[in-house]
Amino acid sequence: MHKKLQQTIKPLLKTFLALSLVLALALGHADGALAARSGGRIGGGSFRAPSSRTYTPRTYAPPGGGGYYPGGGFGGGFGFPFLIPFWGIGGGFGGLFSILIFFAIANFLLQTFRRVSSGEAGEADYSSNSPVSVTRLQVGLLAQARELQNELNHIAETADTNTPEGRAEILQEASLALLRHPEYFVYAGGGTQQASLNSAEGQFNRLSLAERSKFSEETLSNVNNQLREALAKDALPPAGELDNPTRLFTEGPGEYIIVTLLAATLGKFEIPTAINSADDLRQALRQIGSIPSDKLLAIEVLWTPQAENDTLTSDDVLANYPDLRLV
Repeated sequence: MHKKLQQTIKPLLKTFLALSLVLALALGHADGALAARSGGRIGGGSFRAPSSRTYTPRTYAPPGGGGYYPGGGFGGGFGFPFLIPFWGIGGGFGGLFSILIFFAIANFLLQTFRRVSSGEAGEADYSSNSPVSVTRLQVGLLAQARELQNELNHIAETADTNTPEGRAEILQEASLALLRHPEYFVYAGGGTQQASLNSAEGQFNRLSLAERSKFSEETLSNVNNQLREALAKDALPPAGELDNPTRLFTEGPGEYIIVTLLAATLGKFEIPTAINSADDLRQALRQIGSIPSDKLLAIEVLWTPQAENDTLTSDDVLANYPDLRLV
């Protein structure tokens, strides 16, 4: 009887141990899958206010004379002594003609002074509390778009992140690289937040840190012309995908590339808050890629995975990018 009981329990124990091992391995791989691994980053910029140009209105007068000074009346050299020689020439005509010339010149100088004064005031207001738009655009692509990773790597290795023109070119080239792979578009998301110049840097940094925290390591970065590249490491094998009832992430393949574009721009700039189709995504990419250099304060381009053999599973996307939508 005892022997029969052992024979009955032994297979059950084996089955239980096998199931326990499978669950342990699955949960262990799931934990690894929920951390995006390698990441790339390109960025630079400054949130300092634009420098104000100072205009000094000039006055012209013959030597020894006065001239017209806004708010200060008329001086001798550019006033009545200028008119006196015309009196008596041709009767009253010379005096009237001189007065007309005088008022024409005075009006010209007055208008010039007003334009310069208003220009200085407008520029001072703009630099002290100018509006800034902080934009984030994210694109999820199928992992078959490996050429995109190579293009982003090349941009990072050759980009000039220290000049406004260089930063505008980075944003343009990254947008173009994405636009060249529309057949791999799967997900998209983003939006624009408005801030003052004084608070925009904090808002931009919060968005940047949120994205960077999703990487376990920045394996390639070029920020403010400081190029850093980690030593190549063999990526962990992709974890088996767990069953997920969420429709958004169960309809597509299990490996993806996520690219994030961040831009802080002077003035009003906005991309669509709802990107529901590939056409909406293309329009948003064209918008952010065409921002002129004189409007750009700071940019960042982030992508994961960056390492050649690394993968980003549907569980990674679900855990780290829950606001992305199918396009």
